Amino acid sequence: METESSNYDLQSLIEAIKASELVETRIQLILKLGVAVPPDKNPDVDALLEFLIKDIMGRLYMSGCVTVLIEQSNIRCGCQIPRRRPLQGPGKVSNPGAKASEWCAKHLKMTLMSTDHSQEEEHYNVYFQLLLECLNFSVVCFLLVIKNPTLGDELLMDAFDKFILEHLNLIKELISEFKKIHSLTSELLRGVELALDSMMKLCKVYSQTVNWDLWSQTAVQDSSSLDGERAVDFNHVVKIIKFTIEKLSELGTLAADSGGSLVTILNMSWKGVVSLLQLGEGKLAEKINVGDIILTLFSLATDSLKCAAETWYSSLDQTISVIEAKRAFLPIKFYLINAARISSQYPHQAFSVYQDATLCILLLTTLRVTFSRETSLKNVCEAMEELLKPTSLHVLKSLLKSAQLSIDQKLRILDWLFDVDRVLPSSHSEHDTDIQNGLLDEIFSVTCEAVSTTRVMLHGRVTLFIDLLKVSSDLEENVILGITNKLQLCLDVLVDVEVYSSALVLLIPASFGDGKSLVLNWEPFLVSFLRSLKIFMIVVSRTQAWSEMELFLLYNFFHPHFLCWEIIMELWCFLVGHAEDATVTAVIDKLCSLYKVIASSSSLMSLHCTLRKMARSLCLLLASCTPSTVDRVYRFIMIDDKSHDSAVMYAALLMEGFQLNLLSDNLKIAATERIFSEYIHFVDDYIDSPLKFCSADAVMLPAVALSSALQSMQIDPSGIDRKTLKFLSVVLQTYKRSADRITKNHCCRLLSEALGIISTAKHLYGNDQMEDIIIELENMFISVPTGGESELQKCKTALASFMSSLGHMEMAESDDNEKTKAVLHLYHMLLRERHWALLHLAVSAFGYFAARTSCHQLWRFVPADAALSYDLKTGTNANEERFMSELKVFLEKELALPAATASTSEQLQLVLKDGLILREKFQKDSYLNEDATGYESMVLGHENLSNKRRKLPDGFSRGMELMQNGLRTMKNGLSMWQKDQPNSIEVDDKILTQFSRLEEMVNHLAGLADSD
Repeated sequence: METESSNYDLQSLIEAIKASELVETRIQLILKLGVAVPPDKNPDVDALLEFLIKDIMGRLYMSGCVTVLIEQSNIRCGCQIPRRRPLQGPGKVSNPGAKASEWCAKHLKMTLMSTDHSQEEEHYNVYFQLLLECLNFSVVCFLLVIKNPTLGDELLMDAFDKFILEHLNLIKELISEFKKIHSLTSELLRGVELALDSMMKLCKVYSQTVNWDLWSQTAVQDSSSLDGERAVDFNHVVKIIKFTIEKLSELGTLAADSGGSLVTILNMSWKGVVSLLQLGEGKLAEKINVGDIILTLFSLATDSLKCAAETWYSSLDQTISVIEAKRAFLPIKFYLINAARISSQYPHQAFSVYQDATLCILLLTTLRVTFSRETSLKNVCEAMEELLKPTSLHVLKSLLKSAQLSIDQKLRILDWLFDVDRVLPSSHSEHDTDIQNGLLDEIFSVTCEAVSTTRVMLHGRVTLFIDLLKVSSDLEENVILGITNKLQLCLDVLVDVEVYSSALVLLIPASFGDGKSLVLNWEPFLVSFLRSLKIFMIVVSRTQAWSEMELFLLYNFFHPHFLCWEIIMELWCFLVGHAEDATVTAVIDKLCSLYKVIASSSSLMSLHCTLRKMARSLCLLLASCTPSTVDRVYRFIMIDDKSHDSAVMYAALLMEGFQLNLLSDNLKIAATERIFSEYIHFVDDYIDSPLKFCSADAVMLPAVALSSALQSMQIDPSGIDRKTLKFLSVVLQTYKRSADRITKNHCCRLLSEALGIISTAKHLYGNDQMEDIIIELENMFISVPTGGESELQKCKTALASFMSSLGHMEMAESDDNEKTKAVLHLYHMLLRERHWALLHLAVSAFGYFAARTSCHQLWRFVPADAALSYDLKTGTNANEERFMSELKVFLEKELALPAATASTSEQLQLVLKDGLILREKFQKDSYLNEDATGYESMVLGHENLSNKRRKLPDGFSRGMELMQNGLRTMKNGLSMWQKDQPNSIEVDDKILTQFSRLEEMVNHLAGLADSD
């Protein structure tokens, strides 16, 4: 009876609402209806709800606030009804919910257009109360459907799909206009959060109602194999999840543009995207464009980074704090983390956009290097190192580590990142990193198509490669092999002028930690590069890629660029210092065999010749080897101590600083005695017949060996006696009497060695012969015309060492003393030198001399036109006080040099100029090396032929005989030409150098002919 009464009351209310014409009356009846609804289901209530929505949608918006009040009461009623009455399916609330959301979205912008009049202001406030009710209504509906996810009815599920889509559109419109809203903002934001959260929960619940494995199997075969009801259910679930992911992505993009006011929406949206994409065991990729979502995240990261960089570069005079830098980078890290998670879940879709994704990573690395050049951005660099570098590397590693991607796909990523055009456009700037010159614009405007041809990304490529080497232990073996194949390209990039200069002077932040704590230090770029290469060597040593690593090290053993060669030698030293004994022995034996081959056909006296470079490399390697290995090398070289090749190899090692202290005690004593005995024997023979020993460089090897050992402080100089002074006098006299240029050149080389030997023997400076020697040196050097002979000019380095030790001898300060006058003239000559290297040696020698000499009038040793006396800007105004000031600065810098770490812009410009010269030399040497490699390959190819003796044709031997006769004729002609053309010194020296090389080659070919 009570139920019939309630139904009657409800029916009466419904009829009254429908018949009501007054707005206030209808509102009161609607509110009363929301309270009076009984708990059992009543189809009349559903019909009423449908009527209310249709009624309000049919009204014109011009009715203003009254209409909004009615709509608010309608929705509030609808919101209370599902709270009090359990629903049997989503269809019961779908139509009213969809229409309410559609109505709110339609009138949102119109409501925000004007709030000038009081009525419109009232309408404004009431509308957003209504919007909040709509959000609450949807939350209640979604939660009820979550508790009872009834599927199977296609019409009802289509209606529910529309409800969700319309509600998501409403939220999108609300977020896009949120900055304009000034009423109920916190409540609306909370309502949006609850609505999004309930929709994501709904998607997860729906995802559990379908069999994804079964769908995956049938999708490959025939979708019709699914029965009709399950197909409807599956399509319904996928459609809802697809709608939600796409709208969440759009919401995340809108929230990112809000300037930080919608952080909660930003966080919830993108986390929701990542969470929902994990549903369906990766099957959603066939329905959703995951690649576009990944691109959106990287685009957001790039835009945020560009905005921050432009702001900072606009005020470089202000230091950016750590807090400010981290605040700017946290959103970027958030985007990258979500991109990494999606890429790990959907690697194939991530690979489809790998160029854009890795371009963002490359952009981050390039900016990290660029920021490190600015002092005011130091904190920014450290924040990037801490926050962005690990995350960006994680994105790259997620692709390279994916088990779903093929090795070819992973190698394509490496090729795209680290393949650089060999011929890049030249840099037209003076390395100016100011934003006024458009550096940031140039960096951010780089496209995927232009990456391999742009210079602005070179630093970033090398830095990213360094970072990848450090984390290579996490990668599979095939990827490690691919990285090994990129080592050569990365090494060659260092030849670039700007990369070279950065490697030497740039400091970058480096992070160290044990997983619990992180420590940031600033270190030179080159140090970071070397450490990463050593880490990679350890990783590669456990894989099959080690053979490629060995080829890389061998191929660059004679790299023509000094910095690349230094890096390679550092890696070789690391290898021999940490590898197993058997490996080290095999490596050293092969290098010794190569050394012996080179010694048989290479000149010793040229500093940059292959023999000297090989000896230099061996000296570096032996310093990292065990004493037993050093002894083996020494015995290998001295196995035939009477041969020319053995003497050449030994002398070359000593010239390059071979440390006798590395030998065992017995061998060290024997080596020292051998050096002294051979030198004394050579001096005796030379004094007796000097012209006999001026025909070839090989005969002076004992003097070269002793001089090198003494100057590197390997041998005690106390054993040097007066015989060396006599030897020097004979050399000076021979030079003076000789008219032949070849003989003079040999005398100059002997002079350098003799001066080097005496400079270490301080006890000889008190000998009576020393005065005559100094006077002869004055006559020899001062009498030479300006420009100097090439070989005599080279002697000035040894002369500077000799002059520095003159402080150990007594000198009268009288103008009548010939020895003092000679010393004055020689110092004047040295201090006038303009070449930076000679000037450095001259000033160092004078500083050493001034600190030890008994002379008080030191100003007399400095000429008025000394190089350091001139004004740096004009180079024309000399001043004596300037010399003393510059000398003081020079000596102070020498003392402070080990502690110097920071670089200045002036130093950077100097290094840039050096880099340009080295690059040109590298290109020239590379061309020559290609020819030499071709010749060596030809020779090696012939050596690998059958051991069967083959007689050379008669024409070959006859041709060799004619060539040798021609060389003798040319040599005689050159001697006559030198006498007739005394002023063509530089041209003469170049011709003689080329002639000497030609003579060596012809003699080598003649030896081949004789052996066959």
